[in-house]
Amino acid sequence: MAYARYSATLALATPLGTPLAGDTLFGQLCWALREAQGEAQLIRRLEGYTQGRPWLVVSDGFPAGYLPKPTLPQYFDVQSDSTERKAAKKKHWIPVACADKALDSLLASAADDATAYSVPDDGLSRVPVKTQQTHNTIDRLTGTTGEDEFAPYSMSLTTHATGQLIDVYFVLDEERTRLHEISAILAAIGTSGFGRDASIGLGKFSLERIETAHFAVPIHANAFWTLAPSAPQGLDFDGKRSFWRVLTRFGRHGNIHALTGKPFKTPILLADTGAILSPSESFSPQPFVGQGLGADGTLSKAEPATVQQGYAPVLPIALPRATP
Repeated sequence: MAYARYSATLALATPLGTPLAGDTLFGQLCWALREAQGEAQLIRRLEGYTQGRPWLVVSDGFPAGYLPKPTLPQYFDVQSDSTERKAAKKKHWIPVACADKALDSLLASAADDATAYSVPDDGLSRVPVKTQQTHNTIDRLTGTTGEDEFAPYSMSLTTHATGQLIDVYFVLDEERTRLHEISAILAAIGTSGFGRDASIGLGKFSLERIETAHFAVPIHANAFWTLAPSAPQGLDFDGKRSFWRVLTRFGRHGNIHALTGKPFKTPILLADTGAILSPSESFSPQPFVGQGLGADGTLSKAEPATVQQGYAPVLPIALPRATP
């Protein structure tokens, strides 16, 4: 296997009904590959997926030029007073240029949403806005909405500035998949729409560029910094020096399985994006960590072969040896 890391920059054209989470985007890329090249090609790519041999690992989408702030206890992020600590909690993004810095410098570079989503040309902030969108279902007998399944309901919606640039990182097994294939199916998703309510115009984007992503290894690197939700459970990580927020993923099928009577998947626990995972033994840089889940009927009754991305692209990070 020959793994390589790439970054893709997307320009958003419409609001998002579904957050650009790595595991969700991976699932849609699998469907897009199946539709473009056939089910046999998808099955071939997924060989060994739950045995530590993924063909593709996808990150979340981040404001261009930024990465998610590492999830760490407050004692790592030293602030002199309560005002600074309160301000630090609003800073969720690390500039890519600071990714290889020592931990104190890395955390000191953190930026808030207003900075991360600003436009360099005019400096104006384009912070995403979360709203509720009302949907109606019409009773064809009466021509109106009503009660029960015909009652109006609301769904969340995230609106970015038109053209907002978003970075997504990929780890690709180049022995099984070529970069031009990923570019083509990613562009196809952008045209048709990503996530919920793509059929009514949500989740559309254009692929601006895709290129090799290089990250320097910081001095004394000894842990992994995840760029997507991951499944570290049962793997060889030091629990005393690993930190994450628990994410419960209530998965739901897309594409044709979304229209069946059983669209929901089995809930699973993941470590949310930005987790810090320290190996119990010696550290060596890797492009991804985690594991593939499913493929044995445990995730879906509608499609027993369903898999879940429990892998995450990672960057190396240096934790202090001695912690308070």
